Amino acid sequence: MNRIQPAKGVLTSLETALTAMLDELAPVAPTFLPLNEALGRIAAEMESLRDPLPPCSTAVMDGWALRALDLTGASAYSPVPLAASPAWVEAGDAMPEGCDCVLEADLVDCSGPISQAFAEAIPGTGVRRAGEDMAAGGPVSLPGRPLSALDLLVLRSAGLDKVAVRIPRLRVVDIAANSDGLTAPFVHEYATAAGAKVTDIETVGRDANSIASTLDKGECDLILLSGGTGRGRTDATAEALAARGALIAHDIALQPGQSAAVGRIGQLPIIALPGAPDQAFAAFLALVQPVLDRLSGRSERRGMVLPLARKISSGVGIAELVLLKREQAAWMPLAASRLSLDHMRSADAWLIVPGDSEGHAAGTPIEAFLLRDFT
Repeated sequence: MNRIQPAKGVLTSLETALTAMLDELAPVAPTFLPLNEALGRIAAEMESLRDPLPPCSTAVMDGWALRALDLTGASAYSPVPLAASPAWVEAGDAMPEGCDCVLEADLVDCSGPISQAFAEAIPGTGVRRAGEDMAAGGPVSLPGRPLSALDLLVLRSAGLDKVAVRIPRLRVVDIAANSDGLTAPFVHEYATAAGAKVTDIETVGRDANSIASTLDKGECDLILLSGGTGRGRTDATAEALAARGALIAHDIALQPGQSAAVGRIGQLPIIALPGAPDQAFAAFLALVQPVLDRLSGRSERRGMVLPLARKISSGVGIAELVLLKREQAAWMPLAASRLSLDHMRSADAWLIVPGDSEGHAAGTPIEAFLLRDFT
């Protein structure tokens, strides 16, 4: 892999840094999870459905199972006698052979020697036909998508108790005495919510050797370093990556999050996040989330397109993360470059204004990516 070596004082573009991180990066191997542990995980490929769902025609209501042809002309004023007493079925029961509809209880009288029907029906009334939910050969899960409660319903309907998923293993390295200790737990929780299996390590010191020594402990698919990315006297994260020959780029053209660094040891990606929560948040969305999406095999994220309620101005040369709030049918910019905790908590979505753009005019339709679901 080619290392990025910008001139001193020159920032590496976000696009260049991200391309280097994603180069030849493959999804992790799938694993099987019990369905009660799989909600929100990213589905992997599975064998196609062997049998249709339902496998046979079933009743969807309680009543009498009949053949529609035998009910022709039946009404309350002109009941039709039935050749044989009908079978009673409950919702979910398999339909008796030869029956193609279900009549409600009070539309059939079985009290006399000959049963009578008081209504017509068309084939399929009160019945879910075989294969109506899913045809044989269809996918039991949708690879690349987070598993929802409805996905799990389909899997249970197919008689399955496990599902194939991809779960990246992520290590969060908290640089000792990093700020006030807020950022590393936040990164852990955000990565967990993004579908990763997270373990934590804290360095014994802030020096380059202490940081570099954490890069060999345990198996993982991605390492996140939290803190120590700046130019302060005790900031040595980039130095530690360089000492290991892992550093690809330090100082990314991204606001907030400029002091982030990226690297690799072999095929193992490493992303160093700034210690300040707002800068770590921006760098996570811009750099970590795409890497996690690739490792989990997640399909491309689709944002929500709404017009801007107010213009966004941005300086050329640096990609800028903007937080947005949905107000009626428009995106209202909340904050850019400098993000308060209240802005981060209140925002509904985010976007990145590329480094070659001066922003967007009011009324421009913009695709933004959701931070939370709208209910």
